[in-house]
Amino acid sequence: MTGPLAELDAAVTGCRACPRLVAWREEVAVTKRAAFAGQEYWARPVPGFGAADAALAVVGLAPSAHGANRTGRMFTGDPSGDFLFRVLHEVGLASQPTSTGRCDGLTLRGTRLVSPVRCAPPGNKPTPAERDTCRHWLADELALLRPTLRAVVVLGAFGWQALLPVLAAAGWPVPAPRPAFAHGADVRLGGLRLFGCYHVSPRNVQTRRVSHAMVGDVFTAAAAAAGLI
Repeated sequence: MTGPLAELDAAVTGCRACPRLVAWREEVAVTKRAAFAGQEYWARPVPGFGAADAALAVVGLAPSAHGANRTGRMFTGDPSGDFLFRVLHEVGLASQPTSTGRCDGLTLRGTRLVSPVRCAPPGNKPTPAERDTCRHWLADELALLRPTLRAVVVLGAFGWQALLPVLAAAGWPVPAPRPAFAHGADVRLGGLRLFGCYHVSPRNVQTRRVSHAMVGDVFTAAAAAAGLI
């Protein structure tokens, strides 16, 4: 991929703005998890992944320490990513049901995966200051996608709360008070449809807060709103 989005991705990967996150992502790459001891970790901020002319964006939380921080691809290398890509493939948005690394041949159709925080945070919990420092990357990415973007699926309340100020600042008509996050939420912001979905974290899946069918229903509705099915 070439052009402004590729340039943005390259700039993202060089960011060192948050000292705590930089230290953590690099420490994890040295200590590693035993199962990945022989692998070289990405250990940098993780850029978005998918189509440059996406009609659908998927907003997560942040890379996981041994997932995207290891593989360098958003939502890749951990149980959350395994769950998500199975759904994307079933809906017809991913070329294959698995995502293992940057060179596995996977492509997304009309879809791009983005995150409010681009570095793996300790305990999967970025601070509000880290979220705010990272916000401009999300804003810049959505600005580049704006000509084609028709729908957004937000995985979890953190992403929802991080995204709405970005959309409001970019001129999308976000109502006041801002709409609350809920699984199955469907909010119209002018020409943009915003869908809420519980995060596909192992905890949510194991406690049955969210199921494959529940997530599939949200993505099917969002893909239809984006004109992809």
